[in-house]
Formats: sequence, C-alpha cells, structure tokens
Amino acid sequence: MAAIFNVFPLILIPVLIYNLLAFGSTVAGTTGADVRRNLTNEWFSVPMASQEPGVAGVLQTVEWSVTSGDMLILISLVLLFVELLKSTSTGTSAIFNHALSMLVFIICLVEFLLHPAFATTPFFLIMIMSLLDVLAGVVVTIVSARRDVEFGGSSH
Repeated sequence: MAAIFNVFPLILIPVLIYNLLAFGSTVAGTTGADVRRNLTNEWFSVPMASQEPGVAGVLQTVEWSVTSGDMLILISLVLLFVELLKSTSTGTSAIFNHALSMLVFIICLVEFLLHPAFATTPFFLIMIMSLLDVLAGVVVTIVSARRDVEFGGSSH
C-alpha cells in the first residue's frame, strides 16, 4: 500500500476534482462559461477585524469570502507540499512518480489550451503546481544521483 502512495502523484486529485466539475457540468448541458462562473461561487465568508467606510461614511466590517476555486487551490497547495516531501525519496517508485507527474502536467496543459471550461485561474494554478511537482522531482533526483556518484570526499 505504501508503494502505491509513493507512485501515485497526489496533484492528480485536484485535477480529477476539476475534471469532474468541468466535464460533469458540460455533460449536463452547461457551458464552459457556467463552469468558470461556478468557481467564483462563495462557499463561506469570515468577518474580519478591519473596517472600511461604507454608505454615508458609516464603518462596515470587512468580510473575507472564500470561493470554490479558492478551496480547490488550497487543497492543491497542501497536496503539492506532500508531493515535495515525497520527491526527496529515491528509487524506482520515485522515478515512476516523476513520470506520472509529467503525464499529469501534459494532460493539464492540453486541457487548459483546448477546453473552454479549463481556461480559469484556479486550473492554471493547479497546472503550474503540477509543473513544479515535476521540476522538484527531477531536480531532487539529479542532485541525489550526483551525491551518490561521488566516492569519498572531494578535495577541492
């Protein structure tokens, strides 16, 4: 079970969630514009301590509103953090993870460029997170391979 966890790219989870939202909505007869609009729906708001002048100069409490797109980005950031921690491991499972992460990025790029429901800032940020996952994995693998190849201490 742990081997599957090491191979499975976690950044795929928000990509799949977005795909379910986008393709599920478009199958139901809505358009890409409807999907984009749904990402701006407010999930909840939190009153803040700050205030600003409102109508007739009366101070009003400022509210921080969180949308469904914001929540998807938050989930993606948490999973990217876990992926970055996983990228420090080496071995065969790490190589498969990097390959699958690259595949996830390519799928995201194609969807972003070709499907109108994916032309949103939240999906763009998820796509960039998948790219960062790929880059981090490759860089860590190269650095650790270089360290493994050095025999003994370097005299420079």
